Amino acid sequence: MFNKKVGRRDFLSKVSAGALFGTMLGRSGAPETPMPSPSGGLRLGGGSLGNLVYPREGKRKRFSSWDRKGGNFDWFVVPAGGTATLADIKGPGCITHIWITGRTKEKFFLRKCLLQMTWDDETEPSVQSPLGDFFGVGHARVADFWSLPLCMTTRGGVGYERAALNCFFPMPFSKGARIQLVNQGEMQIDALYFYIDYEEYATPPDDFLRFHAQWRRQNPTPPSVDLKDPIYRRDLGHRVPGSPFMVTSSIPNLTGKGNYVILDAKGRGHYVGCNLSIDNIGVIHNEPWFGEGDDMIFIDGDKEPTLRGTGTEDYFCDAWGFTGRYSTPFYGVSLNGMDSGRGMVRIAGKWTMFRFHIVDPIMFNSSIKVTIEHGQANVQSNDYASVAYWYQTEPHAPFPKMLPLKDRMPLDDKKSFLKLIDSWR
Repeated sequence: MFNKKVGRRDFLSKVSAGALFGTMLGRSGAPETPMPSPSGGLRLGGGSLGNLVYPREGKRKRFSSWDRKGGNFDWFVVPAGGTATLADIKGPGCITHIWITGRTKEKFFLRKCLLQMTWDDETEPSVQSPLGDFFGVGHARVADFWSLPLCMTTRGGVGYERAALNCFFPMPFSKGARIQLVNQGEMQIDALYFYIDYEEYATPPDDFLRFHAQWRRQNPTPPSVDLKDPIYRRDLGHRVPGSPFMVTSSIPNLTGKGNYVILDAKGRGHYVGCNLSIDNIGVIHNEPWFGEGDDMIFIDGDKEPTLRGTGTEDYFCDAWGFTGRYSTPFYGVSLNGMDSGRGMVRIAGKWTMFRFHIVDPIMFNSSIKVTIEHGQANVQSNDYASVAYWYQTEPHAPFPKMLPLKDRMPLDDKKSFLKLIDSWR
């Protein structure tokens, strides 16, 4: 597969990270970057349209929930407290596509079920997340959205209904891979359908980075000031000098202290994006907007942010707030609050937004810490949850301990709205 003149290390050194991910996942509207000739390296995990003309190494394989008796009962039943092994792959290869859907009477099962993935000989997962959050929508909801690496289609639109969950992140391994679904709910999953599509290789892709994904939650985010203080309760109108919004806008945060942490990783690799889920329950008086929090990313031990942003919606490639649900290949809003209304109601409720650094991965040599403020200088107290996606060398740093079930549950919608009104008045 590899000749003596061009090995995997030479291949990776000649193709930039952006070009590598662009050619593996496709670049919608972006210029094609040619891959090396087939004799010069392994084509890992698929490619853009321009690369379909080249012969490929490997063999296409699949694990799925097909009926072992040949009928149409193509699902697994996962009992309450049970674990379903969706794939147990031996040898070298790369997962190229995951599709999952399920039927259950368990409310919030998308937060109660954990998706776990391990590569090679590791004993701790490289991927650990509630099922729904991993596939791009938080709060145990489903919604129609699409992006290059993740997409979801539903029956009945936004809500708790069933959905088709798809992932196209390439996930290479040298010795094997295991994907499991852990049902931590009180009821069984009556029907779990899935495909795990992968490529099987004769030679281990030892030089490729391993895929990782990690879920976190902070509920509520601790406010840096007491927004009940009279200085933040002035009825001066909307964003005028001396108003609570303008006062909080002047509070400095140069160090990132108190920011919500999306990812804290050690090793060498690149961060390729996240989704962020916010339940808007604690806002500035007369200002229902939950944004203005800047992204701050620390690379390779930098004491001050290596990358500084200008606001929550700005990091997610929007501007002047979020107007609703929309999708693009690399950014969008997969869930938008109340989904209707104006004023405070328009920004109320539960949101999920996504940003994928597919053509602009953020590289790190020893460590990376991805953070974002919850409101300017962290003045707001909201419900934040996220999934970070990245590739890195192994071993990876230990993940934070997964929250117990009761601490993963989304807030009741009515209670969430009442909390918002109480903070806004």
